[in-house]
Formats: sequence, structure tokens, C-alpha cells
Amino acid sequence: MSLVVFPHVATLNYTGVSHAVFYLLGIPGLENQHMWISIPFFMSYIIAMLGNSLLIIIILTKSSLHEPMYLFLCMLAGTDIVLSTCTVPQALAIFWFHAGKISLNRCITQFFIIHCTFISESGILLVMAFDRYIAICYPLRYTTILTYTLIGKIGVIIFLRSYCTIFPIIFLLKRLTFCQNNIIPHTFCEHIGLAKYACNDIQVNIWYGLFVIMSTVVLDVLLIFVSYVLILHVVFQMPSQDARQKALNTCGSHICIIILFYGPAIFTTLTQRFGRHIPPHIHILLANVCILVPPMSNPIIYGIKTQQIREQVVHMFPKQK
Repeated sequence: MSLVVFPHVATLNYTGVSHAVFYLLGIPGLENQHMWISIPFFMSYIIAMLGNSLLIIIILTKSSLHEPMYLFLCMLAGTDIVLSTCTVPQALAIFWFHAGKISLNRCITQFFIIHCTFISESGILLVMAFDRYIAICYPLRYTTILTYTLIGKIGVIIFLRSYCTIFPIIFLLKRLTFCQNNIIPHTFCEHIGLAKYACNDIQVNIWYGLFVIMSTVVLDVLLIFVSYVLILHVVFQMPSQDARQKALNTCGSHICIIILFYGPAIFTTLTQRFGRHIPPHIHILLANVCILVPPMSNPIIYGIKTQQIREQVVHMFPKQK
């Protein structure tokens, strides 16, 4: 998923008509396979909802898990639920019932929630990297630095950053006259994917979308990279092999989630920018991978690799006599 691509931009004459209703086609070129494609969509949504809801319940109800790492994980699970719910049911409605009709205002609202949530998740991954940095580099000061008050402030800052960076795009879209087409070959609404149907010049939309990506997601990736360089520097100076192994294990789950979150997003952005000969349905499938994979995989990864969460899940189910 990306906020900005670089289509050929041309200023066309106005027709005086601006579409207020659009039609999402799902995955054009694979209409005959929509029913089969819906199966992994449906399964991933069920896994994401059950897994992330279970994570939130366990973390909030078990006082032993009221630590910074698990509270950030709780935030991550909440954003995953919002991201999945904002996109997958719409895609399933298209696949099952051909219900792709969507108003302009609802389309803008969907795009706003998707991109806000995506940027929020990126911010949460950044603070989780900061959490691991403090835990490994300053273990004795961990609880005094990451207090509940600071965690609450971090959560508010993450939300405000995503909200404030995406909110101006609403006005950038509202100023446009959508007179070219109202058929969107996608399963959900995107910024440039919608703006390219305008008769106006959309250079401002493109450059602001690029600014948002650079000032949020790209900056987050760079800061996460710096955090792990500092973490590895400290880890490899530890005298004990067991201590090094334990420190690296605490980062394992987070590294897996970082790869699964940023990997598809970066690959999708590159294919949109340079893969002009790649079939459109491949671009759409890749964009959906960015939406489907992280919410589904995050609770599985933390459930498997984190002993405290694994134990709490086992205790929730009664043992067979």
C-alpha cells in the first residue's frame, strides 16, 4: 500500500460534472476467480480479528502483562483490527455480491482511515523498537523511563501524527472535479488512485503524498534501523553468549513483524513506480497483501515467540481430564 505513485499527469478540460458515486471493481482481470480469491481474504480476516482480540483481552486482563512491551503490542493489535475491518469486508462484499458502489465521501473516509491506521502502525513499530533499545541498553532504568504516563503520551502522539498528516489530503481531494471516470479497479479507495480521475492538475496531491510518506513511514524505517544498530552494538559487547542470545530473542518477534509490515509495502511501492509492464491485477493483489498479512501474522508471531503470552493462551483453555 502506498500514499503516492507517479502517474502521467495532464490537465484536461472540465465537463462541469463531478462524480459523487464510484464503483470498486475488486480485481479486474480475475473476475472469474473472485470467489476463490475471497477465501484467503475471509480466512485472514477471521484470524486477524480473533488473534488480535485475544491479544488485547489477555494483555488488558493480566496484570503481569502490564509492561511497556505488551502495552505497545496491545496498541498494535488495535490498529490491526481497524485496518482489517476497514478493508476486508468491503472486498468480500465486492467478491460475493458485486457490491462495489461507494459514495465519494465514503471513499474518502475509507482512504483516510486506512492511511491513518497504516501510519499509526508504523509509528507503533518505531516505539516498539525504542522499547527494545531501552530494555537492552538501559535495563536498570527501563521502568523509570517507560512509565505509564509516557506510554499514554506516546499513544496520543502516534494518533495525532497520523491524523494531522493525512487530514489535509481530504481538502486536496475535495477541491478536485472528478469528471474523467467513476470506475475504480481496486478493492478499496486510495489517495492517488482516486485523484487520478480528476480533471484538475493533481501535482499538489502527488507531492504532498510523497511528503507524508517521507516524513512518516520512511523516517520510521530509518529510526528503527538506527535503533537496531545501537542494539546490536550493545548486544555483541556482552561477555556472555547466553546474555547475547536472550537479548536477541527479545527482538525476534519485533523484527519478524517489521519485515512483514514494511517488506510488502516497499515492494508494492517499487512495483507501482517502476513496474509499468506488470499486469494491473498484480498491483492490486500486492496492495491487498499489505493490508492482509500484518494483521493476520502479528498475533501468530507474538503468540508463538513470546512465552508469557503463550502461557496465558494455554491457561485460557481448560485442560482435558
